[in-house]
Amino acid sequence: MRIFTLRGPGRALVLAAIIALLAPTVASAQMREFTGRIDRVSKKKMIVDNRMGDKVSFVPIETTEVTGEGKEKWKDLKKKDWVTVSWKFVDKPRKAYKVKVLPPRED
Repeated sequence: MRIFTLRGPGRALVLAAIIALLAPTVASAQMREFTGRIDRVSKKKMIVDNRMGDKVSFVPIETTEVTGEGKEKWKDLKKKDWVTVSWKFVDKPRKAYKVKVLPPRED
């Protein structure tokens, strides 16, 4: 005895509902950006201060991409460099996927 069968438009409707429920999960993995001045940097960690009371730490990953102001690698980053770091909200700890070094700014 069949209680529930889906055909044609019914399947499409159920599939659309499932996608709608999963969409927030996919959206939470979107890249975020944090801009500030490097407060501390080492081989294992970087702390960035946005000068508005927020200090956020990031760890490098094997594929961290560093660009801008003549810098190409994590080890080129220095204290007081201004950077924009791209990371994913779901990462614990925050992983630095991209680091863009910005021109120097006034404090």
